[in-house]
Amino acid sequence: MELFILAPVLLAASLFWVSAMKRRGKNPKTALLIQIGVFFAAILAITAFGIGGAMMASETAAETAAETAAETAADASAMGMGMIAAALAVGLAGIGGGIGVASSASAAIGAVSENEKLFGKALIFVAMAEGIAIYGVLIAFMILFRF
Repeated sequence: MELFILAPVLLAASLFWVSAMKRRGKNPKTALLIQIGVFFAAILAITAFGIGGAMMASETAAETAAETAAETAADASAMGMGMIAAALAVGLAGIGGGIGVASSASAAIGAVSENEKLFGKALIFVAMAEGIAIYGVLIAFMILFRF
């Protein structure tokens, strides 16, 4: 089995297990803790086995000189850290944008229901909150295309 298939298989299996626990009437907190634990185990497995084929790169580097192996491992490590940084940029910006849109959109709906002339201003504030997520995607592209 390929290493990159490990994480989705673990997550899918845990989803089935958690849904089975819910059908049997088990505690939802236990199911949530199991899901969180499996998620972090999958992330740890991906990190331990290398992202983007770092294991295959290290096998190829073992056949070459010692300095070439060190450079390949450093490049694979840097690429993996870049992938993690891009994922964090998108994920955290998405969470921040969601929080911003949730609060500004509800306030905008209330303001527009009282005075319809405030629609344009309210739309600008909601769009500014959504812009945070777009900035996260742009930063992720900058990180990914650096390598």
